[in-house]
Amino acid sequence: MPYPNIFTKEVSDGIIARLNILTPESQRQWGKMTVDQMLAHCNVAYECIYEPDKHPKPKFPMSWILKYVVAPFVVGEKPAKKNSPTGPQFIISDEREFERERIRLIEFIDRTTELGEAEFDGKESHSFGVLNKTQWSNMLYKHLDHHLTQFGA
Repeated sequence: MPYPNIFTKEVSDGIIARLNILTPESQRQWGKMTVDQMLAHCNVAYECIYEPDKHPKPKFPMSWILKYVVAPFVVGEKPAKKNSPTGPQFIISDEREFERERIRLIEFIDRTTELGEAEFDGKESHSFGVLNKTQWSNMLYKHLDHHLTQFGA
């Protein structure tokens, strides 16, 4: 099933509305992260786009594994499974400031919507090689939807 297009204002506004339901007291329905850690975790995906020097690019053979083994699951149309493994840069183990992380994530989402799908069509991903606009949208939407659902939003 195709995912909603994260590059459209209607879809990104819907994600932001769900983010705004969260509170520092929101409880996870599965997994280990607290809500502030989840927001920071979601920010990592956007940091890889907009702050690429913050996280080192994977080197061979991991780059090959990510591109050819992991990417089809991440950018494809199958839903993410609960408690799926995550890359080391996505593991947030320290406490974060909830509102700061939420604001950063909303700003990243708004920036992505403003740039639009044409900006992302054929753009190289930090970990998965060149992706088309649908793959980018699937990856970003699926990740956000998965974690918002994890926290009941």
